[in-house]
Amino acid sequence: MSAAFVTMTGYGVSPGLACAPLVRMTPPVVTDPDEEPGADPGHEVQRIRQALTDVAAQLTAIATGGTAGAILEAVAAMAGDPALVRAAADHIGKGMATAHSLSLAIDEYCAQLEETGGYMAERAADLRDIRNRAVALLLDVPLPGIPRPGHPFILAAEDLSPADTAQLAEGDVVGLLTERGGPTGHTAILARSLGLPAVVGCPQSATLPHGTLVLLDGWAGAVEPHPSAQRRQQAVEAALVRTQPRATGPGHTADQHAVTLLSNIGTLADAARAAQADNEGVGLFRTEFLFLSRREPPTLEEQIQAYSQVFTAFEDRPVTVRTLDAGSDKPLPFLHLPREDNPALGIRGLRTATLRPGIVETQLQALVTAQRRTGARMRVMAPMVSTAEEAAEFAALARSCGVQTVGIMIEVPSAALGADRVLQHVDFVSIGTNDLSQYTLAADRTSHTLGHLLDPWQHALLTLVAGVCRAAAVLSRPVGVCGEAAADPLLALVLAGLGVSSLSMAAPAVAAVRDALAQFTLVQCRSLADAVLDAPGPAAARDTARQMSDAFRTTAHDREGL
Repeated sequence: MSAAFVTMTGYGVSPGLACAPLVRMTPPVVTDPDEEPGADPGHEVQRIRQALTDVAAQLTAIATGGTAGAILEAVAAMAGDPALVRAAADHIGKGMATAHSLSLAIDEYCAQLEETGGYMAERAADLRDIRNRAVALLLDVPLPGIPRPGHPFILAAEDLSPADTAQLAEGDVVGLLTERGGPTGHTAILARSLGLPAVVGCPQSATLPHGTLVLLDGWAGAVEPHPSAQRRQQAVEAALVRTQPRATGPGHTADQHAVTLLSNIGTLADAARAAQADNEGVGLFRTEFLFLSRREPPTLEEQIQAYSQVFTAFEDRPVTVRTLDAGSDKPLPFLHLPREDNPALGIRGLRTATLRPGIVETQLQALVTAQRRTGARMRVMAPMVSTAEEAAEFAALARSCGVQTVGIMIEVPSAALGADRVLQHVDFVSIGTNDLSQYTLAADRTSHTLGHLLDPWQHALLTLVAGVCRAAAVLSRPVGVCGEAAADPLLALVLAGLGVSSLSMAAPAVAAVRDALAQFTLVQCRSLADAVLDAPGPAAARDTARQMSDAFRTTAHDREGL
């Protein structure tokens, strides 16, 4: 079989199906190490400084708010780092040409970031974009950009920069495919915010010729060259659901069993957009945006003002707030956390309160004050809770500050296995499937080579979810899922069958999940869940659920025809 017809796999980082011809990004300019250096080294250093300044200005100019704007502003700040100029100046001093000196300097920084791993490794892509833009300015050649073929297409690239991804909303791109990248990269974050199906970390895709018709499955992380007529039709139907949803209003199964559909938000701009969408509130409000890149923590009043804006936007819809989730891949300078050899297993999430307890307490006080000012329906949960004792301590602290509805994130296997004890101390739990996968399968969620272990259809993960749901049912506690698994319409059916009562996802994914749930009864969802738990592996589990759901649809259509 031709390699061009073999299904390829990567990370499905933004849900959905898309089918269109593949169009490749124009590759960046490669600098020439043999180019003659400039006659005046001081002048050449000034040229580099000006090029980086111009790049920062370009990025700031297209940072029009929202998730994309916040990311672009952060990258613009990287372009303004004087360390880049100093490093390039060292190469100029060694007799290198100007553009090649900057390229070498930035490549050295990228290598350091990639050696660090995790979140910092993902930032190397941002630096490469700065390099490509600045080099283009120095060599007076066109800047890299998005192709404009005049028809819908799948955009393929080695990697995509925040500036590239942020400009996709206005073009004909219907899906994203990259050879590099991981689940925490900016391509993944921005693709989800735009509602574009995306697969990243798929190096095999480099072999696909320009113009190849491909089907991109952002749920399964699969790329299918020359898809069948059936798969092409599924992509058409998926696109229709995104633009013309058949179901509206509160989420429920075909027999009216409620499954609350919520949105994940991370900035004030996210909140404003999600508040205008057809959802039932917020299932995960990531509050880190107030704390990132700050040398001092935000004041009590700053936090009150920000939280009040979010609460006001959602009026009478509930907002579930996650307290500060810092550490590991989200280092905060003002926390002064110790350097750790394995930070993902170190001081992160609620554990930071052991070193800086005032941070969490101030945040809780700000949240309660904002709630009282706005009359919001607020729930508060803590991340990275491992034991029932930690759950009890957080619940006591939150309630002493005035929080009325207290929960925790279940992201650690010990919390899932001890859910019957944990749930005695809190009012609800929300399962973060991304981290729960990472810790259950011992697979770094930022790794580019362990995507198969981070598949949310893994038996071990779904078994833990089922156990949490059983424990919650005994105590009549609600269980939510706010990881990326919640955005997969097929997996949403399984989660509902396991007993999950709410699903929270990026706002553009809600319509497809709502439509899927409305087509099946709770009994059918439970049948799917039982069958999936019996499947030998994630691929078989996904195939089983797809085949059974297709059979249920066929039976329903046959009945309608009688």
